[in-house]
Amino acid sequence: MLKKTSGSDDGHAQGHDHTHDPLEEGAALRVRALEEIVVAKGLVDPDALDSIVEYYERVTGPRNGAAVIARAWTDPEFKDWLLNDGTAAISSMGFSGVQGEHIRAIENTDEVHNVVVCTLCSCYPWPVLGLAPAWYKSPAYRSRVVREPRAVLKEFGLEIPSAVQVRVWDSTAEVRYLIVPKRPAGTEKMSAEELAQMVTRDGMIGTAAL
Repeated sequence: MLKKTSGSDDGHAQGHDHTHDPLEEGAALRVRALEEIVVAKGLVDPDALDSIVEYYERVTGPRNGAAVIARAWTDPEFKDWLLNDGTAAISSMGFSGVQGEHIRAIENTDEVHNVVVCTLCSCYPWPVLGLAPAWYKSPAYRSRVVREPRAVLKEFGLEIPSAVQVRVWDSTAEVRYLIVPKRPAGTEKMSAEELAQMVTRDGMIGTAAL
């Protein structure tokens, strides 16, 4: 599977210069080196390490973003704030830090489906999504999702109707994106806590409906 986004309609990147985040690059290299050392010395079971990473990728980290999305679904004023100043709105909920300094929220609608990629590296909004999944950082996703977003999304199990426009957004060191999925029909009586349980990491990247 592949993913890639840079911001434009149906396979074209939304235009801005892309700069690599040196902090991210340095941290990634240090983590990889440390991982190789502890595994080589037999101090850590690589399967256990993979399980821990998976937990932070899919469970703990994305719960912050899910809380943001659920609040946007239930609080119109907060939603307006989020779409106009994502960084401030997200920070007001206590979610901030490295790679969360400049976050822009983009809303999916009946007319437009949005998906995020980082074409040159793996810029990712850590405070709301946790660790970036391996596929997000893969050359395949980063190259293909811009060229053929519909095909890539279909591989993720998400088929976008031809009448719906697909926009790809390219994260950079200057701005990272959070997708606000469409609220499911029939959830009007659900609480924000219940709604948050429906939101997935992939939905906030744009490779899933929720």
